[in-house]
Amino acid sequence: MTQANQSSTGMLALAALGVVYGDIGTSPLYAFKEAFAGAHGLAPTEPNVLATLSAMFWAMMLIISLKYVWVMLKFDNDGEGGVLALTALANRSARSAPHWKLAIATAGIFAAALFYGDALITPAISVLSAVEGLSVAAPTLEHLIIPVTVGVLVGLFFIQRHGTGSMGKLFGPVTLLWFAALAVLGLVSIAQTPSVLFALNPMHAVRFALEHPAAMFLLLSAVFLALTGGEALYADMGHFGARPVRLAWYGLVCPALLINYFGQGALVLRSAEAIQNPFYLMSPEWFMLPLVALATAATVIASQATISGAYSITLQAMRMGYLPRLFIQHTSDSQRGQIYIPAVNWMMLVGVIILVLEFGSSGALAAAYGIAVSGTMIITTLLTVFVTLMLPGRARLPLLLALAAFALLELLFFGSNLTKVVSGGWMPLALGLVLFVLLSTWKKGSTLIAAQRRKLDIPMALFISGTQPEVPRVPGTAVYLTADPTMVPSALFHNLKHFKVLHEQTLFVHVVTADMPYIEPQQRLKVSQLAPGMYDIALHFGFRQEVDIPAALEGLSAHGVELEPMAMTYFIARSNVADGPGGMSAWRCALFSWMTRQSEGAASFFNLPANQVVELGTKVML
Repeated sequence: MTQANQSSTGMLALAALGVVYGDIGTSPLYAFKEAFAGAHGLAPTEPNVLATLSAMFWAMMLIISLKYVWVMLKFDNDGEGGVLALTALANRSARSAPHWKLAIATAGIFAAALFYGDALITPAISVLSAVEGLSVAAPTLEHLIIPVTVGVLVGLFFIQRHGTGSMGKLFGPVTLLWFAALAVLGLVSIAQTPSVLFALNPMHAVRFALEHPAAMFLLLSAVFLALTGGEALYADMGHFGARPVRLAWYGLVCPALLINYFGQGALVLRSAEAIQNPFYLMSPEWFMLPLVALATAATVIASQATISGAYSITLQAMRMGYLPRLFIQHTSDSQRGQIYIPAVNWMMLVGVIILVLEFGSSGALAAAYGIAVSGTMIITTLLTVFVTLMLPGRARLPLLLALAAFALLELLFFGSNLTKVVSGGWMPLALGLVLFVLLSTWKKGSTLIAAQRRKLDIPMALFISGTQPEVPRVPGTAVYLTADPTMVPSALFHNLKHFKVLHEQTLFVHVVTADMPYIEPQQRLKVSQLAPGMYDIALHFGFRQEVDIPAALEGLSAHGVELEPMAMTYFIARSNVADGPGGMSAWRCALFSWMTRQSEGAASFFNLPANQVVELGTKVML
């Protein structure tokens, strides 16, 4: 590797610290102490401390270091990761087994729905656990914990509209300082009680499991809190690439986290009372308030990464047809991936504030954490198994055995987390179910509308050969947006009915969203001439790309189609949904109709010039 490439990889690894590892990097604030808290918490004895640390160490090695950092980063969809990108990859792999497509889509939708539950809890529990350090540093300020937490979160969500470009430059250095502080605090504590390193022996966890199987099962839900950033690691790989992500993990993040967890364990071995907040009590008194400030900054960065992830998965869901069009604001002129979705932002803010006020402490929120992430992890593993079985040329057997082991561990984690349903775990499950209904309803409704239109519309070939030569032409170019290029758009019927003319040039444009994140500009256009002056145009975009139809049509000159931008008129159809015998129940039809009304208009979504758009309504029975 050249020196320039090494430097580039190093810079990307630094940038990845905040975005990729912000979530898992703030877990030491609450994960270890939760094993000894609550109704099922362990007594802070030496055997229990060593068993907890041993379970955390080996869980992190197997699930994060091996599964995610090593195996999952190889299962990318043209460089993109995350459960929806993996769903698209699995769907593409299922071409030879179409009966699997419904199961794949259902699994992907449910995992995406669970992700939103995680995206709500992460900012709440992270910032709250950081600000709780005030009660350790200055007990008289304990009453400020909730107000300060709410203030930090409100400020975080309010700055989203301005983008994070300038702040983003600080994410890497601040997170680097955070991981350095984790390591130093842990090393100082371990040096005082080096016997804590005996926990590296897996027999401590195995012996505890054999002697106390029920307690070990319950302990797994606390151990899992140390793994909750694994899905974010995989989802964000597309921003940086696999190599920088691996370098950051093995070179800094993993050692710093483990050293800090072992440092907390060493402190509890010296003083059992420290289990109330072992992270902050490791710190010398003079460093306590600066540590609270640093922890708060680190949790804000972790929350920012989660919020950005929610925007990203919403965009992917829209592109793949699981959500209606929502208003998207691009906050960077240089980085197309930086987006802001107001509807998602404000709903998340309300949800996060409700969580903070309802649960009131990181310990109470920990009861709600884990179910969504462990469920998503299981779905990710199952989708990976499917892709492994369908793609040729892979060393299948060793990989399938490893995936089976991961699935077994994740099922144990999921089962352990289910014990927290009554104490708060119901919340992400309920939210996931609601979102699953929304996503699946929009997909089904959109499919039914397309089917209804195919019944009502006539084939394009019949229109081209029979009707259009008899219609008078007027100057200019008409652009009709259509979802099905084989059928005549309903907007064209209305235009002919009212004006009884066609334009000199008529373009039938349909957008094709690929099962890959990006399509190169030179592969964007596919043009077919249907008749003199009439063209079928397919615009190909990746599911993470912004759809800009006027910009894409500028490439038509290379295909021999000359356009005058100011002489173009865009015709679009808007469907008005009504209850009918179309295949959806009345309540889902009402829900789909409501979602349709919340959808952003096609003109702004496709970046069409507002003064050149004609919108025509059609009524569809569902």
